[in-house]
Amino acid sequence: MTGAIEIRNLTKRFGTVTALAGFDLSVPRGSIFGFLGPNGAGKTTTLRIMAGLARATSGSVVIEGVEVGRGARPPIGYLPDTPGFYGWMTAREFLAYIARLHKLTNPPIDAALERVGLADANKKRVGGFSRGMKQRLGLAQALLPQPRVLLLDEPVSALDPAGRKAMLDIMDDLRGEMTVFFSTHILNDAERICDEIGIINQGRLVVQAQRADLLARFARPVFEIELVPDEIPQLAALAERLEATGLVERTALDGARLRVTARDLDRARREVLPMLAGLAVVRFEMLGATLEDIFLNLTDPANSQPEVTP
Repeated sequence: MTGAIEIRNLTKRFGTVTALAGFDLSVPRGSIFGFLGPNGAGKTTTLRIMAGLARATSGSVVIEGVEVGRGARPPIGYLPDTPGFYGWMTAREFLAYIARLHKLTNPPIDAALERVGLADANKKRVGGFSRGMKQRLGLAQALLPQPRVLLLDEPVSALDPAGRKAMLDIMDDLRGEMTVFFSTHILNDAERICDEIGIINQGRLVVQAQRADLLARFARPVFEIELVPDEIPQLAALAERLEATGLVERTALDGARLRVTARDLDRARREVLPMLAGLAVVRFEMLGATLEDIFLNLTDPANSQPEVTP
């Protein structure tokens, strides 16, 4: 096993309900891994099993060589989706309390507070913290034992844009220092910071891939060409030429903009651009798939279950 996290045939049933249907997952060491899925897909159940807070019906989770639930505690930090605090404690008192629970000697409390931007608020009572400050304090407690793997369940879902950016910046700063595994349904955030992505749906892992590879795999064979307004007749002529080559499936002309859907993406990449020679081109762009496009496609109940990509 070479990954920081190795999951094999993970299955969880609640009576007759199957929450996790037996999937494999390998997370590269030092990466930021986004675990995506619609509500009820099994994200929180998976994270609770990884954190040792729930037992799998079958299968195994190995984190940095330690199997969860088999004695020794894996080197993890964990932030649940709704962390709880004692409002009468200060931030420093709360982290000191967490350090005692972990039986830490010389806990890096000041460093943890500094890391999450709460150094100046260390003597303020947690009950007066904003939602974003509480989430950052929760992250500080997860970082306190200096884990090798950080597990975060929906760490930014309840935050405003400024709070989300602050949390994502902290997570991004951890890249390479430790492995960060976080669940989310905010796809733009995952697209921004993840190295690798796994998508779960109805308890099954439907795809896992590096972010760039995933976006490339689902790239749409659609190009947009825009000319200066004076050359609209030339653009219409270009559409006819493209259709005559058999290169494109269809074209759509909208003023000075032409949308081209190619039959063969690789061939279109090579042949469309040279055909623009001599034209006053304002923009030539291949429309790439977004993570949202991919997510909606793979989790759409109307689609058949996609094959798992390791």
